[in-house]
Amino acid sequence: MHPDNVLASDVPDVADLPGAAPRPEETWLRIVQVHDRITRRVDSALHRQHGISLTGFEALRRIAEAPGERASMGEVAEALGLSRAGVTSTVTRLVAEGLVVRERAADDRRLLHARLTDAGRATLRAASPTHDDLVAHLLTRLGDDAAVVTDALARVSAAARSRR
Repeated sequence: MHPDNVLASDVPDVADLPGAAPRPEETWLRIVQVHDRITRRVDSALHRQHGISLTGFEALRRIAEAPGERASMGEVAEALGLSRAGVTSTVTRLVAEGLVVRERAADDRRLLHARLTDAGRATLRAASPTHDDLVAHLLTRLGDDAAVVTDALARVSAAARSRR
């Protein structure tokens, strides 16, 4: 058959060949789908069982991990990948629910910090198994590839963080 007579449908898709690397757009689609599906599933479980959003839970966890259970708005925003406005909105909800309090920094009164309350600590303690067990269950599908996938995603994250 002459090459000019070959139809595009006759040429196998490289991504369908065993051992072939996926196209970047396919990898991107899978990353977006996995993030969206896991996020919705975990958010739904946290709302249903503990009355807290996934974003609120993640904020509580990051604040709990900070020295003295106290983190600046910038630290929370960076840890969660939120804008300043997004973290302000999240922390405002957590304050209204009595889970955190806002405090001014002693050395720089312009800086606001969020600190866990006893109720915030209790909510985090109660919700952590729901979050962690569900995420672990869903990620078991990675099987023996978990370490490779985690390492690869960490490298992509680091590259995306750097300003080139």
